[in-house]
Amino acid sequence: MIIPSRKDISIFRRKIIDWYKKNGRVYPWRETKDPFRILIAEMMLRRTKADQVVPVYEDFLKEYPDIDTLAMAKQENLEKILYPLGLKWRIPAFIAMAREVKEKYQSRIPETREELTSLPGVGEYVAGAVLSIAYGKKEWLVDSNIVRIFNRYFGIETSREGRRDKHVIEIAKIYASGRDPSSAIMGILDITSLVCKPRKPYCEKCPLIDRCHYVLSQERVRKNWHGTAYNTA
Repeated sequence: MIIPSRKDISIFRRKIIDWYKKNGRVYPWRETKDPFRILIAEMMLRRTKADQVVPVYEDFLKEYPDIDTLAMAKQENLEKILYPLGLKWRIPAFIAMAREVKEKYQSRIPETREELTSLPGVGEYVAGAVLSIAYGKKEWLVDSNIVRIFNRYFGIETSREGRRDKHVIEIAKIYASGRDPSSAIMGILDITSLVCKPRKPYCEKCPLIDRCHYVLSQERVRKNWHGTAYNTA
């Protein structure tokens, strides 16, 4: 696979940020830079729709507003709060994460990917989200939606495990390397959720339409089809 040029990735990034400034979604965890709150939100958001997370997130923070209170939480109490999200299997990770942050990092959420990913329940994606959104660091993240928009826009082909594809990660790192990493990350998450959907993407509403390989290839197919002459004799 040929990695897109930095210029092409920069154009892609700028268009997404401009779109995000006008169309970005509003959630309570986006109204704060508190790394604890953002970490909790990202742990809840794994495989869960954001709208479902909102009321649970707010109830959670009323009960556990910081690392120290969460570190002392009882599992049965957490189960009651997180029950609507079906997160029972993740509950031990919330408590273990809080206790480790309290004991090892004096109750301060770590500021490096290596330290964050060493915490229970925190993988590369969650670490990237916390670092870019809470700390404003130029850190990458990749999920299946981001793989999809890279594939469509740049016309690349990835391995079956696209999220772990080294080329995808390299593109994600370049994408995250510019200014305003927080908006860049939230923008790509929103545009893949609202516009560049897995099925029936809203291409006509997409700010990337004029340079998107997927759109341009579809147009070529239509032109070729309409221009085909059939000899029925």
